[in-house]
Amino acid sequence: MSRPRRLLTLGHSYVVGTNRRLARAMAQAGAGEWEVTAAAPAAFPGDLGPITLQPEAGERVVPVSVHGAGRIHTMRYGPELRDLLRQEWDVVHCWEEPFIVSGAQVAAWTPRGAKLVFATFQNLPKRYPPPFSWMERYTMRRADGWIAFGRLVAEVLGARGIYDRRPHRVIAPGVDTTLFRPDRDAGARIRSSLGWMDDAAPVVGYLGRFVPEKGIETLMAALDGCAQPWRALFVGGGPLEAEVRAWAGRYGDRVRIVTGVAHDAVPDFVNAMDLLCAPSRTTRRWHEQLGRMLTEAMACGVPVAGSDSGEIPFVIGDAGLVIPENDVAAWTREIDALLASPQRRADLASRGRARAEAEFALDVVARQHLDFFDNLLMETR
Repeated sequence: MSRPRRLLTLGHSYVVGTNRRLARAMAQAGAGEWEVTAAAPAAFPGDLGPITLQPEAGERVVPVSVHGAGRIHTMRYGPELRDLLRQEWDVVHCWEEPFIVSGAQVAAWTPRGAKLVFATFQNLPKRYPPPFSWMERYTMRRADGWIAFGRLVAEVLGARGIYDRRPHRVIAPGVDTTLFRPDRDAGARIRSSLGWMDDAAPVVGYLGRFVPEKGIETLMAALDGCAQPWRALFVGGGPLEAEVRAWAGRYGDRVRIVTGVAHDAVPDFVNAMDLLCAPSRTTRRWHEQLGRMLTEAMACGVPVAGSDSGEIPFVIGDAGLVIPENDVAAWTREIDALLASPQRRADLASRGRARAEAEFALDVVARQHLDFFDNLLMETR
């Protein structure tokens, strides 16, 4: 019997346990065929304070040191990762961008006998100044393949020779459909904790950072114009929090703002919503890379509306509404129409859950990764 193929998957985001769900899903999907090990920083400076690696029962995760983690472009891995990469691996899967220092380190340290695959979110046609442009060329010359986290990423990078010459796959980041699932009771408990009667007006929800590019100002302006009764739940935090709270003050008990929600508690808050909105705005330096809140809401059976920024239309497909970004009147119209039609909301909720299970569920995404790795290995036989 041949030995299982050995996969090392690594990235600085793996310090957070929820981000290692992909690694655990690949281990489960490849049981008996793949031996999956994750490498993650032992500690990392998070937005709300330092994060310490907390391995979960049954997972194979190796702590490594990082230096200069406050600036991702120049963050460096310590010698523990170099030594780990010297072991015998069939595939090394790197969740670091190819143009940053840590990506170049992985390219330099990965033995030639292992297939090296990078995963990238870059959906803008950027040209990086030296030394980052040099590192990108070096890294992609070493890479055996790459994974585009979205169709727009594949279109943008596929037009560049250093990427086009390498095999690639479009694979969406996954959502845990066992954690994010329809749970009306949990939603009712959240509403009650917020002081809301469950049979009052529908709840329009927002989940994410309170920053201009996420379009939170568009949503507030759209709600100002809605004729139908509504309540609003904003979950997240960020620089615009004071502005959101000032706006909320005009509506009293109709608006609730909740910050500091742990990721494991997010599904309950999503289930408290009757509609989730992602009104992202494109800027010169940013397109929406995914809209993770959309896949999470769809998995919870909550209807979604998103702007036409970046990857959002590809994520939603026919399972929700795509509304022009920055068009407050259009957002008001569409929100009003959904608030007035429980039947239409129910139809979109059903479509969203089905799409989440078919396209974004972790077991589906994990299998797509392993299939891609298998294809790369077959090319050398």
